[in-house]
Amino acid sequence: MNYLPYFSMETWTLLVTVFTLIAVYAYWPYGTFKRIGVPGPKPIPFFGTMLNYKRGFTTFDQECFNKYGKTWGIYDGRQPVLCTTDISMIKTVLVKECYSVFTNRRNFRLNGPLYDAVSIAEDDHWKRIRSVLSPSFTSGRLKEMFDLMKQHSANLVSSMQKKADKNEVLELKEFFGPYSMDVVTSTAFSVDIDSLNNPSDPFVVNIKKMLKFDFFDPVFLLIAFFPFMAPIFEKMEYSFFPAYVTDFFYTSLKKIKASRLASKQEERSRTSSSSLSFLAYNLALNPGPMTKLQQEIDSAFPNQRVAKATVEINGLVIPKDAVFMVPLWPLHRDPEFWPNPEEFQPERFNKENKERIEPYTYMPFGMGPRNCIGMRFAVVMMKLAMVEILQRFSFVVCDETEVPLEMDVQGLLMPKRPIRVKLEPRSDH
Repeated sequence: MNYLPYFSMETWTLLVTVFTLIAVYAYWPYGTFKRIGVPGPKPIPFFGTMLNYKRGFTTFDQECFNKYGKTWGIYDGRQPVLCTTDISMIKTVLVKECYSVFTNRRNFRLNGPLYDAVSIAEDDHWKRIRSVLSPSFTSGRLKEMFDLMKQHSANLVSSMQKKADKNEVLELKEFFGPYSMDVVTSTAFSVDIDSLNNPSDPFVVNIKKMLKFDFFDPVFLLIAFFPFMAPIFEKMEYSFFPAYVTDFFYTSLKKIKASRLASKQEERSRTSSSSLSFLAYNLALNPGPMTKLQQEIDSAFPNQRVAKATVEINGLVIPKDAVFMVPLWPLHRDPEFWPNPEEFQPERFNKENKERIEPYTYMPFGMGPRNCIGMRFAVVMMKLAMVEILQRFSFVVCDETEVPLEMDVQGLLMPKRPIRVKLEPRSDH
């Protein structure tokens, strides 16, 4: 019995050709790392190695580091991504060859009005934007912003005081998130939203919506599977960022600009918020270092680049358009550079030990010409908050403190569940 449908020879030829082309398209990019001798997890057609992200980005990075060593290759859909914690390669890519070959960061397109943001812009366009923005983060400008930051740190401490007085558990992101947002909006937009006390303010609501991103968004997956679709979606003015959100900020900025002229005169908050939460969590778990930090405070304050051309680095040929990524989670936990990496040891970064840190092994703000432009701003903001809090309180663990933390599987480095601790007023104050 013939179970195959009856088709003419021309139809069979066409079907075989179509399926052959689909198979070639599905498997073609996945020989990139095999050809240059780079190990890595086995990709599957269209998805590449992306399904591993469901276990969490940090978990996947650490597993690859443990299994393949300092350099390995993965595939985001059809996009080859070379991952390395080799410090000589990191230095070459992020610094030495930044302006010649590795100038641009990875760009997923579909950025809408944010197409020329400093973190996305490319080549000479990026250089112009960076040169315009850099003067905003000089020491002099940061000093001018300090009084504004001080106001918001005072609001932060006041809000925490209310919880401490009632002996209630603090969900840290509910305090550090609004604090970071208030500092950024007041210094960058000249808008005082006081999100600690006004969580429903339109600025707060829209910023939270803008910062949400899902790597398994259907459109994102479609572009990962079929990269040639990206220009088509761009022509259709489709954006990963909701149009009503970007319209809100665009309108707000126009009003702010108009008001400044009449009188003649970006995502930063979430990373700072998470950093403050992680710091408070570690201080709560390690009262010894926290006490030492409080003593120092008391004494000081009374009361993914993209290769533009095929290039060879350290004997490894990186093909044009391959993405180069430094997986910071395993790099910052490499026992070769960080003895007992899971232990909270702030002394690693004191004046004596800081000089012994191997260059390019610690880069929380990136490295080279395309490092985080707001690095000094963020550090000042975080230090100010911690100084204000630790002058008055100590962080302590409670029954609701999760130990150890489970990390979120989404892109940004965040805990899966909110960090909860308690505040205790200092008995020596």
